[in-house]
Amino acid sequence: MHRREFLGTLGVGLAGVAMNGVWGAETKPPGKPNIIFMMTDDQGYSELSCYGSPNIKTPNLDRMAAEGVRFTDYYAAGSVCTPTRASLMTGCYPKRVGLHKGVLGTRDKRGLHPDEVTIAELLRDQGYATACIGKWHLGVAPETMPTSQGFDSYFGMPGDNHGHGELYRGTNIIEQEGKINISELTQRYTTEAIEFITKSKGKPFFLYLPHGAPHAPYYASENFRKKSAAGLRGDMIEEVDWSVGQVLQTLKDLNLDEKTLVIYTSDNGKPGQQPPLRGSKGTTWEGGMRVACIARWPGHVPTNTVCNQMAISFDWLPTLAALAGTAPPADRKIDGKDIWPVMCGKAKTPHDYFVYYDTGGKASAIRSGKWKLHVQPGASGKPTASTGLYDLETDLGETQDVASAHADVVKLLVEKLQQTDKMLTQEARPVFAAQP
Repeated sequence: MHRREFLGTLGVGLAGVAMNGVWGAETKPPGKPNIIFMMTDDQGYSELSCYGSPNIKTPNLDRMAAEGVRFTDYYAAGSVCTPTRASLMTGCYPKRVGLHKGVLGTRDKRGLHPDEVTIAELLRDQGYATACIGKWHLGVAPETMPTSQGFDSYFGMPGDNHGHGELYRGTNIIEQEGKINISELTQRYTTEAIEFITKSKGKPFFLYLPHGAPHAPYYASENFRKKSAAGLRGDMIEEVDWSVGQVLQTLKDLNLDEKTLVIYTSDNGKPGQQPPLRGSKGTTWEGGMRVACIARWPGHVPTNTVCNQMAISFDWLPTLAALAGTAPPADRKIDGKDIWPVMCGKAKTPHDYFVYYDTGGKASAIRSGKWKLHVQPGASGKPTASTGLYDLETDLGETQDVASAHADVVKLLVEKLQQTDKMLTQEARPVFAAQP
């Protein structure tokens, strides 16, 4: 079946892809904005008040959404930490860069290959000051650390940092495992972020601020402990919201508001159920991979808007590269698309479909338009049977399997999933493995 017929059958408008990367001169933003990318760890879709939480108060993120765009159909490329972070840095499906299975352990010798071109490298080549502050989780070998992947500076815990591991500055350990007061990490990361912004205000900068919160073990500083109506986990999220407020206030104080694009999202869903979504972290149900995402840039991103178009974590590399006046590397394939026109309400999603990979690294679901199909991966990775087709427009909670009434859709989606996985398998690039 031809692509046009495929899209027509699934109800995906061709106009949604025709406008990708194209906008009129009057809407094209000025080059080289400052970029701040904040990402939390294991935060669920509905754990912000602007996404419906009844007992977690996030006034700064609510204000950020009111002053920008809030995505409803944004996906982390993985349902656990490492795959999503790899997709963000490289603009690729995690399988393309070999980091699609599980997560890297604290002592793991593997990591993101130094030959990969990260968003930090692209921006640094455009004159950006670059800093990573927080959780890295793409390798602890010197060749895989942030300062080897395009960041001028690093402060944080490069491993899984869930209550253990070391705190680094650059490639040097400054606090040993067991000596770190993890309840102060959000505060310390925020202080470091403000110092970097202040120091870098005279040139374009890229700040990647991946918080360790609200991943277990749960912690919060004394000022936020027992303040939330959602327990200690809620306290952590409200403290992150405070951090967002501090960053936004710093931009205002330094007159950088209209020069800075700020993005906030999560690396995957939360452990446990999170209505209205089904499933949790580690699953390919919506609750595992659909996450909150907010973007704010006064004067450039429309205010108080909701974007219901599909976007994915690997879209940020081509999007941010274009805003900085450059492009993804031409010597390799990436999977992300420039979603600037989508953010501005000028285009529909550039994605015909998105394939969900489970924690074992197997393709186990696919979404195209309103349809989402789950499959049972076989030993070879190929789906052996459909396990459910859902209409996400009318059934966000994935409760009503309608596969029997739409056999044609099932067939087409299975074929597309198989084709994509075969392509990624054939084109996969190596993961780094340090020599013993």
